[in-house]
Amino acid sequence: MYLGLDLGTSGVKALLIDAGQKIIGSGHASLDVSRPHPGWSEQNPTDWIRACETAIAELKASHPKELAAVKGIGLSGHMHGATLLDAGDQVLRPCILWNDTRSHAEAAALDADPRFRQLTGNIVFPGFTAPKLAWVKNNEPSVFAKVAKVLLPKDFLRLWLTGEHISEMSDSAGTSWLDVVKRRWSPELLAATSLDERQMPSLVEGTEKAGALRAELAASWGIASGTPVAGGAGDNAASACGMGTVGAGHAFVSLGTSGVLFAANASYLPNPASAVHTFCHALPNTWHQMGVILSATDSLNWLSEISGKKAGELTAELGDVLKAPSGVSFLPYLSGERTPHNDSAIRGSFTGLAHESGRAVLTQAVLEGVAFAFRDSLEALKTAGTILTRVTAIGGGSRSRYWLKAIATALQVPVDIPADGDFGAAFGAARLGLIAAIGADPLAVCTAPRTDATIEPDVPLGGAYADAYQRYRALYPAIKGAMA
Repeated sequence: MYLGLDLGTSGVKALLIDAGQKIIGSGHASLDVSRPHPGWSEQNPTDWIRACETAIAELKASHPKELAAVKGIGLSGHMHGATLLDAGDQVLRPCILWNDTRSHAEAAALDADPRFRQLTGNIVFPGFTAPKLAWVKNNEPSVFAKVAKVLLPKDFLRLWLTGEHISEMSDSAGTSWLDVVKRRWSPELLAATSLDERQMPSLVEGTEKAGALRAELAASWGIASGTPVAGGAGDNAASACGMGTVGAGHAFVSLGTSGVLFAANASYLPNPASAVHTFCHALPNTWHQMGVILSATDSLNWLSEISGKKAGELTAELGDVLKAPSGVSFLPYLSGERTPHNDSAIRGSFTGLAHESGRAVLTQAVLEGVAFAFRDSLEALKTAGTILTRVTAIGGGSRSRYWLKAIATALQVPVDIPADGDFGAAFGAARLGLIAAIGADPLAVCTAPRTDATIEPDVPLGGAYADAYQRYRALYPAIKGAMA
């Protein structure tokens, strides 16, 4: 048996698979996000431990014998979070999360230093880790002075699991401190934020062993002491391992809280100006690119909250047949935007509203707006040298066939729907745990699921969608100018 632990923004998932990669069982525990000020987003790292314990306890209650047979553990987690520890490994302040934008000024200052884009292959986004440390130095100097280690969220869980300060390449590539082509920390970039390598965890590949389960936890869970813990991956790279998106030309579109258009690459293809993320993959000698939108299903959830209707009820009102865009447009910039704008201050909007613009029209506009945001990411990937001919859909929003039809038509590429199963980050983490434990071939383990159905672009509506996308593209500079 192999165990995958995925630390998500909204909860921890523990997933068991057997040697044949069949899912045996899972446990879950919820997490909350604190937003003490506009643009802030934080969590208490000790809550991650509590949630992990709860998820494991649920799994132990339902599958005690299977849990006891675990031979390897893999980790996944939300990226970019700044978890700050003192010399005694005590948490110094709440973790500043990936969708926190308070450090926009510090990010701009670091991004103005050409070494960052040159060595990391990426813009320094406000959500990345390095500008958060610069913010702490500027605003909480007494905390900064005590920082002995900076860990990413899943690597804080690793510290609890193993007692080791270790990270891996895919997650570390999102800090703005990693030399992404050489797959190692950059002393230059660390020094630019008044840090050094002693304050960073050591690095391994995601498929390698990265510590062993402590005896205390092993006894509590009924697992053998010393069970290897894999390097693991950041959540998107872990999802890619779960989906088999590890070879050049393979891609997925993720409709989660945020949205991701993810493409695997056999070589390093940076293009920071496009605002595409270029990161190390979890497998050795591979990289990946991502276009990232900050509010995907979050946009529909926002509409759900203010309309008093569940998200599924909203999409059901649209029926199954794709409609031509109504003329109402929605910009899904509720938390700012990454690809292609790198704009933490921009906010969302509806345009084209009229007396006849009812709830269904607003829902349709939200789904189209997110689809067009993915089209922005597709165009950005093209400028970075990556051409996609099809994508596989994952994430909670992919349950809406209407939404997938809109995305296929907006992107003008087929969207594959995998057969029923859980192929997300926890599954990818479990696969990495398997690889690390027995030394398996990563490509033989990280295979793609069977395709259950394919949604083709709606050809008759292609022109209407192309026109609506151009209207969408024209709105960002107009809204930005109005907010200036």
